Amino acid sequence: MADQNKPSRDQAEAAVRTLLSWAGDNPQREGLLDTPKRVVDAFGDWFSGYSDDPAEYLKRTFEEVEGYDEMIVLRDIEFESHCEHHMAPIIGKAHVGYLPDGKVVGISKLARVVETYARRLQVQEKLTAQIAQVIQDVLQPRGVGVVIEGSHECMTTRGVHKRGVSMITSKMLGSFREDARTRAEFLQFIDVGPGR
Repeated sequence: MADQNKPSRDQAEAAVRTLLSWAGDNPQREGLLDTPKRVVDAFGDWFSGYSDDPAEYLKRTFEEVEGYDEMIVLRDIEFESHCEHHMAPIIGKAHVGYLPDGKVVGISKLARVVETYARRLQVQEKLTAQIAQVIQDVLQPRGVGVVIEGSHECMTTRGVHKRGVSMITSKMLGSFREDARTRAEFLQFIDVGPGR
């Protein structure tokens, strides 16, 4: 169902032309004639997560796992997002783990959950919490752990101009929060940090 308040494509392209003019260039010059169309197409890709429901990816589960109840970890899920403050890219990796309680989900679905939330305007802390919470809410495992490493272009290409800096955030729920051994096992599995 279309959002009645969503601007039309023509309005979006006009907004890009306005920004090109504001930046000091001529949106009518040859090299910029198709830029508004390309930018709107790129926005459709970059922010496609608004049209998806990440919970839907987690609803198809498998219970025939021969009683498997140990930790499941998917690490190094690469993602691209955009910060909601400057709309600059956030490039990083997510590491997701959970302790199943009788059912598991296909591992590609965990990657799709990360992708859906990443393809929205974000701050890394919120992205981390959203991924963990939807896994907890839908799968209802004994625990969930999410760690995200991200490089923020809003910090490297503007403002303080500091390159090579990454931010690490984590969200632990259930046994990942309450049991230091479970948390340590998860962190050992993902081996976060430089030089791994």
